[in-house]
Amino acid sequence: MKIGMIVAMDKELKQLRPLFPEDKVILQKSGIGKVNAAIQAVEMIRQYKPDVIISSGCAGGNGDDVNVQDVVVSSELAYHDVYCGTAIDSTTVYGQVQGLPARFQADPYLLRKAQELSIVNCQLSIHPGLIVTGDWFVDSKEKMREIIGHFPEAKAVDMESAAIAHTCYIYKVPFISFRVISDIPLRDTDASQYHNFWDTIAENSFQVTKTFIESL
Repeated sequence: MKIGMIVAMDKELKQLRPLFPEDKVILQKSGIGKVNAAIQAVEMIRQYKPDVIISSGCAGGNGDDVNVQDVVVSSELAYHDVYCGTAIDSTTVYGQVQGLPARFQADPYLLRKAQELSIVNCQLSIHPGLIVTGDWFVDSKEKMREIIGHFPEAKAVDMESAAIAHTCYIYKVPFISFRVISDIPLRDTDASQYHNFWDTIAENSFQVTKTFIESL
């Protein structure tokens, strides 16, 4: 199986590169944000024709059961900053690009393997659930409350995953996202959890992604 993996930042690339031989995983950095992520996904698909694409990196978490260093695995993905209105199509919902699914579903096989990993290795705190994506670094409780107001069941908020899912949907490439929780915006006031994550506890935070890939 040819596996492609996309990360947004040098910090994430530094953590993940030593975990995977270059002949086993095509690991590339996209840059931050939806457009960068989509461009990189297209380039990866065209150049390498991977059998699956995985998005990995960090994200803000949501929910009483989610904590820093837990991993959220996408069961579905949506945009939290897209609204096409209802003037033309009254069935389009908030977060949906008109003409596309309201939510992009993770590949069933990849999701099942991720859930099996959670069951087998119970010390790993893995949460399957909704990941929402937008071009906004969530550095305030007010912004997080606004996002969660639209998507109360969201487990994680990031800036790339749904854009890669969108691209993979169009190109018919199986996709899933693994996001390590770096901070919980509704429990923080000044993004200090995020900075502390990289300063003190990021090392080895991406071992779950490694274990998942080894299970494929």
